[in-house]
Amino acid sequence: MKKLLTVLLVAFGVSLVACGPSAEEKAAAEKAAQDSIAAAQKAVQDSIAAAVQKATEDSMMAAQAAEKAMQDSIAAATAEAAKKKVAPKKKTNEQKMQEDKKVLQKQKG
Repeated sequence: MKKLLTVLLVAFGVSLVACGPSAEEKAAAEKAAQDSIAAAQKAVQDSIAAAVQKATEDSMMAAQAAEKAMQDSIAAATAEAAKKKVAPKKKTNEQKMQEDKKVLQKQKG
């Protein structure tokens, strides 16, 4: 009976070891895991590159829009100034008196 039990235990142990993955299967699983990690890293890098490019393009478009708005504003201000002929400011009485004094001093001379 002891021999039969020993043989059965040995056969059970051997069958457990035999059911495990082979070295090739282990290598294939490891390679698949490495490939999956590499694919995920590439996807992240591509995503970051696309985001940076999109942000750069958006920034350039915003800068061009601001430049155009500034040019339009300058053009509108120039056109409005051309329409209105700005009249010179009227001189105050004090300014007229000072100019008259200067003229008199030149005449006295």
